[in-house]
Amino acid sequence: MREKLQKINNFKWRIPAHGKMRVDGIIYASQEIINSVEDGALQQVANAATLPGIVKASLAMPDIHYGYGLPIGGVIATSWNEGVVSPGGVGFDINCGVRLIRTNLNLDDIKNKKEKLLNALFKKIPTGVGSTGKLKLSHSEMRDVLANGSHWAIKKGYGIKEDLQSTESEGRLPWADPSQVSNKALERGKDQLGTLGSGNHFVEVQIVDEIYDEKTARKFGLELGQITLMIHTGSRGLGHQVATDFLVVMERALSRYKIWLPDKQLACAPIQSKEGKNYLAAMASAANFAWANRQIIMHWAREAFKEALGMSYEEMGLQLIYDHAHNIVKKEEHIVEGKKMVLAVHRKGATRAFPPGHHELPAKYKETGQPVIIPGDMGRYSYLLVGTKKSMEETFGSSCHGAGRLMSRHKAIKEAKGRSIENELRTQGILVRSASRKTVMEEMPDAYKDVSLVVESIEAAGISRKVARMRPLLVIKG
Repeated sequence: MREKLQKINNFKWRIPAHGKMRVDGIIYASQEIINSVEDGALQQVANAATLPGIVKASLAMPDIHYGYGLPIGGVIATSWNEGVVSPGGVGFDINCGVRLIRTNLNLDDIKNKKEKLLNALFKKIPTGVGSTGKLKLSHSEMRDVLANGSHWAIKKGYGIKEDLQSTESEGRLPWADPSQVSNKALERGKDQLGTLGSGNHFVEVQIVDEIYDEKTARKFGLELGQITLMIHTGSRGLGHQVATDFLVVMERALSRYKIWLPDKQLACAPIQSKEGKNYLAAMASAANFAWANRQIIMHWAREAFKEALGMSYEEMGLQLIYDHAHNIVKKEEHIVEGKKMVLAVHRKGATRAFPPGHHELPAKYKETGQPVIIPGDMGRYSYLLVGTKKSMEETFGSSCHGAGRLMSRHKAIKEAKGRSIENELRTQGILVRSASRKTVMEEMPDAYKDVSLVVESIEAAGISRKVARMRPLLVIKG
């Protein structure tokens, strides 16, 4: 597939439609990044372009890497009335996402209590493979969570109503139908609410070390030297089971709807079919679970800060800037070839990046555009950007979601052999706690692209604009 790549400009590449492709493939990346992209990921961009009802192009962000069906960093949009929905276009960790919290603290407020704060966070927030939390819910209670998301968490006392205003979709997709979620999925999720999990999920205490746009940073309540908190996790075993269940359903549906695909991992069904509607209802339920999960983790992080620092919530000012999903499909309206269309926008390892004035933005962000949170690896930095008008014109209002892996987990473990990643990070002033040493090896900084190169590509392409950079100080890993 690489031989078919055409350079449009320094940060944009095309795979021209050929064979069964209905639209072009478009990849946003610098020359350096495109050189490192696996051929398999480029093939997946082309494969997705064969989906029935796809419009404009099969897109990929600069954090592109090989995934299940659609590459991580992929964005596709299909016609709501005539197109398909594909679980592989969302991924297994439905509504994996990230939230960024500002504080009133600076380095002096925590520098003598860093170990204490790290330990308090690690004690409060269950982490690791298959981790279970303090909440033990019945199937009936679980269905309430799946229907109401963050609203359920707030009602139960895990946070404040203002948190909802700073959460994508206010932390709840109203078309969720918990009856479409299997008992096996409910069973996998019932003890995992309020848990971090493993892999690339984290809780991170950071310091703002660069401001690129002072006016917008002030709107977000950010300044140089300020302490922030970032949470990255998703729908845990429940979301994974929903995806697994519906991939079986969708693969069976292919022959019924006479859909040909180059890769069965893209198994899909028409949005307006029973299978399509049921998947969207189950996916929305898992998305709501994920929002409730991050909301509860933030509440427990607030408690950990209070215990470790001995300060009141008012003094610390732990205030949510924004929470957004990066594995989800949303019903949205976009302009395609001059016509207004209702679309199913699949974002897999990609983030909404809506521009100033968009009707879905909270009132406080109407002027700035949507906050776009891009976590990096645990040894470098993360970024806060804002959405732009060009993102709506080119990428269905989408941006990248992170650094993107350079190494497989297996290769990272092999490369880390004989090293102490924790000690290497400690020499940089970064303290790490993890449920598993293996996770730290898999997640070592070298395993990821330098997120600054990803962000540079996104900004140069005009898809999002940099506001601030945060450097890690304390990291909790699964």
